[in-house]
Amino acid sequence: MKNKFLYKLRSGKNPKFIYYAINACRLLMPKFFFRMRLHNRLETLSRRNDRTYIEQRVNYYNKLTGPIKLPSTAPHLAEHKIGKQKVYFFDTYQYTRWFPVRFQWGFCPGDVTYIPQYPSIVKSRPLTLHNENSVIMKLDKVRHFIFVNDKKTFESKKNMVIFRGKVKGKTSRKKFMEMYFHHPMCDLGDVSKNTTDPKEWQTEKKTIQEHLDYKFILALEGNDVASNLKWVMSSNSIAVMPQPTCETWFMEGTLIPNYHYIEIKPDFSDLESRLQYYIEHIDEAQEIIKHANEYVKQFKNRKRENLISLLVLEKYFKVTGQHAL
Repeated sequence: MKNKFLYKLRSGKNPKFIYYAINACRLLMPKFFFRMRLHNRLETLSRRNDRTYIEQRVNYYNKLTGPIKLPSTAPHLAEHKIGKQKVYFFDTYQYTRWFPVRFQWGFCPGDVTYIPQYPSIVKSRPLTLHNENSVIMKLDKVRHFIFVNDKKTFESKKNMVIFRGKVKGKTSRKKFMEMYFHHPMCDLGDVSKNTTDPKEWQTEKKTIQEHLDYKFILALEGNDVASNLKWVMSSNSIAVMPQPTCETWFMEGTLIPNYHYIEIKPDFSDLESRLQYYIEHIDEAQEIIKHANEYVKQFKNRKRENLISLLVLEKYFKVTGQHAL
């Protein structure tokens, strides 16, 4: 119990009690206050120097082209209440409160790897053709959107790759553990509970700072995306992974292999050779770190991120024949 408590204090992850406190306060604020300001907030787009960039991101997350008619059974915003998945409610409510409660929408909380039957708000979508019905918003951000200030240089880090994550029920992660658990260039550990996988895989969690002792950090997809990818790409270590199959607000589908991260084959067979290459080619490794850090910067402008979120929803309601303005 003591170790678990100390880990929470030192993990480097976003403290959830602050997140819940902020969102509890949001629930106390009258919705009409935001609806009155919606027009003016959206109008700020026309005065921004980065308007084109913002519009590109809005259209990336929301690929819908109208008009589209939602089914009559689609829920209204008035029905949007706190359920078991509280973070998904809070992360959507932050923006749905700006719009009339009579509006209808589709909403699929959780790790979504399928395409909804009709246009719906999701955290994640598969990187496939015809995924327009999956409209991405920045959800479960308290867990996914973590960035670090890494003061350790790449050269000073261990010539190894580290992985700490849940393996239970995740086929690709289990395969990786079976292939590389005893490999001298790998520090691997399974933090799953109540698992039937090998006991030797089981280990305690490591803090983010402890991960940063390693040159390479494995970013393997679990149920959908690799949740550690954001903070890894903000560090002086390098994410190692196959090309992603899903994406979130982080736009994983736009990442360039061996430019933003080190790509390995989906069967993991070339892991050792890929690591050894970048151990021997420090300059190329540092270029990847530079590009990854630059990519992350676009998500750190909170005011702009909030505007993009509102515009994604506004486009959703317009395309589906609902007009707030």
